[in-house]
Amino acid sequence: MNNTSQQIAENLNRVRQRIAVACDRAGRDPQDVQLVCVTKYAQTEWIECLLECGQTVLGESRPQQLEQRAGDFPAHIQWHLLGQLQRNKVRRTLAAASVLHSVDSLKLLDRIETIAVDEGRRPKVLLQVNLSGDSAKHGFTPESLDAEWPRVCKLEQTHVAGLMTMAHQSDDLHHTRTTFETLRNVADRLGTARVEQGGEPLSELSMGMSNDFEIAVEAGATLVRIGRTLFEGLADPEAPP
Repeated sequence: MNNTSQQIAENLNRVRQRIAVACDRAGRDPQDVQLVCVTKYAQTEWIECLLECGQTVLGESRPQQLEQRAGDFPAHIQWHLLGQLQRNKVRRTLAAASVLHSVDSLKLLDRIETIAVDEGRRPKVLLQVNLSGDSAKHGFTPESLDAEWPRVCKLEQTHVAGLMTMAHQSDDLHHTRTTFETLRNVADRLGTARVEQGGEPLSELSMGMSNDFEIAVEAGATLVRIGRTLFEGLADPEAPP
């Protein structure tokens, strides 16, 4: 094992241990939390090291880069799209991505549904929720999601599995925790409403990055998106997430 492989293996093991400890604090099973390794800034060699360590769930922020990465690596890898998706890129992205984390509008969701019906796909998506109140941020508000939920529940092909959010970059850990707990509460409410209509509960919560994933795990995250911490000692420490 060369120095790069050893560093990545140590970083990955450290992150997994931190997830396990956070789960223990919350009385959760670590198996219920999936680590999505964000490879946006990763070199090919680094991704190969992750694969050697058994990490096969990877995430990309840009559809074009996800499509390219998916073509360069083995087919068994699960690629998650974490960044924004334009409607004109939906068809190609659905062919490459296992999960879409950032479906941020009803128009985009309708486009995904149209293509899923056309191609006989069953895409797994998460709805991005804007809990910051910042109009410049993407995503549904809790209020708009409540209003549109009956329509979401009528989708035939698209599997809305859960919700996603991002907390403010802040040293206020109480505010961060409140953000994640709010998302969990929104998911519980909407999931209950869907079950009452004969559907399934919302099973996925994508929240938490390098600076706050332990708080997210304690608040109920099932997917954490981590990049920078996995590549410490190799990548630009200023590069998010």
